[in-house]
Amino acid sequence: MKRIIGPANDPESAATTSEQDQQQLVVSESAEDSAVEETVSPVTNAASVLKAIKLDYNFTALEVENVEDEPYDAKDPTISATMSEIVSVLREITTMNPMFREQIHHFASAQVSKAVFENPAKLADFAAALSGGSSEELQDILSDLNVATRLEKALVVLKKELMNAQLQNKISKDVEAKISKRQRDFYLMEQLKGIKRELGLESDGKDKLIEQFKVKAESLLMPAEVKKVFDEEVGKLAHLEPAASEFNVTRNYLDWLTQIPWGKHSVEDYDLKRAKVVLDEDHYGLEDVKQRILEFIAVGKLRGAVQGKILCFVGPPGVGKTSIGKSIARSLRREFYRFSVGGLTDVAEIKGHRRTYVGAMPGKVVQALKRVQTENPLLLIDEIDKLGRGHQGDPASALLELLDPEQNNAFLDHYMDVPVDLSRVLFVCTANVTDTIPGPLLDRMEVIRLSGYLADEKRAIAQKYLAPQAKETAGLEGAAVMLQDDAVDALVRNYCRESGVRNLKKHIEKIFRKAALKIVETGVAVEAPPQPTDAAACQGDGAAAPAPAPAPAPVAESAAGKGQAAVCAKPPSKMVIPDSYSLDITAGMLKDYVGPPIFESDRLYENTPAGVVMGLAWTSLGGSALYVESVVEATRASKDSDNDSHGGRLHTTGQLGDVMKESATLAYTYVRSLLNRDYPDNRFFHNNIIHLHVPEGATPKDGPSAGVTMTTALLSLALNRPVRNDVAMTGELTLTGRVLKIGGLKEKTIAARRAGVKRILFPKANLADWEELPSNVKEGIEGHPIEWYNQIPALVGLAPTS
Repeated sequence: MKRIIGPANDPESAATTSEQDQQQLVVSESAEDSAVEETVSPVTNAASVLKAIKLDYNFTALEVENVEDEPYDAKDPTISATMSEIVSVLREITTMNPMFREQIHHFASAQVSKAVFENPAKLADFAAALSGGSSEELQDILSDLNVATRLEKALVVLKKELMNAQLQNKISKDVEAKISKRQRDFYLMEQLKGIKRELGLESDGKDKLIEQFKVKAESLLMPAEVKKVFDEEVGKLAHLEPAASEFNVTRNYLDWLTQIPWGKHSVEDYDLKRAKVVLDEDHYGLEDVKQRILEFIAVGKLRGAVQGKILCFVGPPGVGKTSIGKSIARSLRREFYRFSVGGLTDVAEIKGHRRTYVGAMPGKVVQALKRVQTENPLLLIDEIDKLGRGHQGDPASALLELLDPEQNNAFLDHYMDVPVDLSRVLFVCTANVTDTIPGPLLDRMEVIRLSGYLADEKRAIAQKYLAPQAKETAGLEGAAVMLQDDAVDALVRNYCRESGVRNLKKHIEKIFRKAALKIVETGVAVEAPPQPTDAAACQGDGAAAPAPAPAPAPVAESAAGKGQAAVCAKPPSKMVIPDSYSLDITAGMLKDYVGPPIFESDRLYENTPAGVVMGLAWTSLGGSALYVESVVEATRASKDSDNDSHGGRLHTTGQLGDVMKESATLAYTYVRSLLNRDYPDNRFFHNNIIHLHVPEGATPKDGPSAGVTMTTALLSLALNRPVRNDVAMTGELTLTGRVLKIGGLKEKTIAARRAGVKRILFPKANLADWEELPSNVKEGIEGHPIEWYNQIPALVGLAPTS
C-alpha cells in the first residue's frame, strides 16, 4: 500500500498519482514538509503522524491501490497487427501535423521510446495521450485492462486524428492553391504589362485610354459646351477603378463623344452640269423631279449651302424614290446614309436611350454621323409614312425636332445629352402616301411627287438599265441573247401595269434565267479552257494554289528533264457561249418564259353599254381605270306615278367605303333632280330599284372622286343611252352639281392613257395641275375642265335631244 501526501486543496497531487500509474510517493518539498520528515521517527505510528500532518498542515492523504493489466500474449497476431497499424498511423500523422512530430521527437529524446513501441500497453497509452480525443474516450482507454481492446480503442481515436489531419491538410492546400493562383496571375499580368511597356506597345490601361480620348478630342472642333462635358467625364474616368461598373459606362460614353465628327464636313459640289449628268445616268424620265432637284442645287450654289430644307419624295413603289436620294448625294459629293422607320414604335431609336439602361446607345441620327464621319451627310429616312406608335412613345413626334430647320441646330439625343448640330445635314424622306403622315410633320417637309412611268418610259428603262443588269446577273453578259422591243411592250402592257418598274425588273430577270437554263440544258455553253500559269504565280494565288508537295525538288527536276514547264491548272469558274449562238426573245415567246398574260386589256368594255361609265382612281400603286356599273334590279308596278314618287330605291356593292357610299347616294339624289328638271316626263327612278356596282369587289375602295362617274352612269341608265367609249372622268360632286377638286391627276391621266382614253373630264380647280403635266403624258388626250355637272352630258354623248 502506497500513500501520497500533499496539500489538502491541491488536486494536482491526485492527478499526478494517476498519470504516473500510482507508483510514486509524492511529498511536498516545502519547508514544512522537511520539518515533518525530520521529526518523524521510524518507530512513530503512521496513523498518528498522518493525523498530525492533516491537522497541522491541512494535507490530504490518499490511499492508492495498484491495478494490473490482464494477462496477454505479446505474440498474438491481433495485438501485433494493431500495434503495427498504430505505428503506421503515427508516422502518417507526423507527415501532416508538425505538433505530432515535436511530441514524438521529445519523447524519443527521453530514450524510452523503444520500450514504449515494444510494449502493447504503453503503446496504447502513448497513442491515446498524443491524440486529441475527448475526455470520455481517453478515460475509457485508461480504464480498460484488456490490452487488445485498449489498443483497438487507441487506434480508433488515432484514426480520427488522422482523418482530421487529412481534412486540415486538404483545406490548407486548397487555400494555398487559390492564393498561389491569384498571386501567379498577378505576377504574370504585371510582367506582361512591363514587357509591353518596354516594347512601347501599351502603357497602363486606364492612363493609355484617357490619353487616347484626349488625342481624339484634340483633333475635333468640339463646341465649348461639349468640351466641358468631355473634360468632366475624363476626370470621372481617371478616378474610377477599371473593375467598377461605372467605368465601362463612362468609357462607352467618351467613345461615342469622340467619334462624332465635330467640325468635320465634306466639300460639296454645286456643279449643275455634273448633277444633271448624274441624274440622267441613274434615272430615265422624271423630268419634273430632276428639274426640281436642279433648282434645289442651284439655290444651294447661290447661298453656298443647301441647309434648311427637308425633301420628301412621295410616289408608288418602284418609281425610284430611294435611288434618287442616292443620286442627289452623288451629285453633291455628300456621304449617304439610309435608315428605315417603317413600323418603328420606339422613340429611343430616334432620340437614343438614357445612359442608365443596360446596353444603352444613341439614336439612329448620331449613329449615322459616326458612320459617315462628316457633319453634312445626306440622310435618307425611308418609309416615313409607315411610322408606328406604341407604349414606348410616338416616333412621329420625335421626328418633329429632328426635321425642323429651326430646331435641329441643337438636337438633343438622350444618350449624348449634349446638343448636336444637324443644320448642315440634308434630310430626304420617302413615302408612298401622305395621308398617314401627321400634319405637323408633313408641314416641315417639301413634298415632291413621283407619279410613275409611262409605257414608253418603261420600255426605255428596260432596254437601257434592266435588261443589261439582268443579263449580267444571269451569266449571259456578252452573249447574243436579246429581249426585243415588242416583248418589252408586251411585258409592260400585259404583265407589269404598275406605276413603278420593280415588277418589270423581276419579269426580265426571270426571262434571262429561263434563257440561261435553256442554254445549259441544250449543251450550247462549253467550259472555258483552264488558263495555265507558272508555278510561282499559281502558288501565289491563295485560293487556287495546291498544297505544297513533300519533295518538290525531284518533281521540278523531272519536269525540267522532260522539257516541260511547271504549270498548275485553275478550275474553270464560268462557261462560254459561242459567238455563233443567238436567241431573240419576242412577244410570242413570253408565255413560255413568264406564263400567260395577267392583264388582257385595261378596258372591261370595248363598247360600254348604257349605265356603264369609266372613271379614274388613284391608289398607292398609281392610277387605274375604275368602271361604275348600274342596272335595273326590279320594277315596281305604278298605280299612281304622281303619288308614288318614292317607289324606287338604290343599293350598292363592290366593297365601297363610307365616303364612296355617300357619293352614290348623293349621285342618285342629284340625277333624280336633274331628270325632274330636264326630263319631266321621265319617271324612271320612281318605279325602278337600281343596283350600282364597282367591279373588283375584293378590293376595298373609298374616296369622293367617283361622284361625277356614278352620276353619269345613273343618267346613262335612266336615258338608256351609252356614253362614248373613249371618255373617262373624275371629280367630286356636290348636291347642287358643283364639281370639286381631286388629287392624283397625273396618275389618273397615265392610267387613262394606258386604257386608250381620248378625252378626260376633270374638275376646273385642277386646271393648273393639268397644265403642269408633261407633254408626253397629255399627248393624244383632250382635257376638259368641268366646273358644273351640267357641262358633262354634252361631252359624253348624253346631251338632251329635241
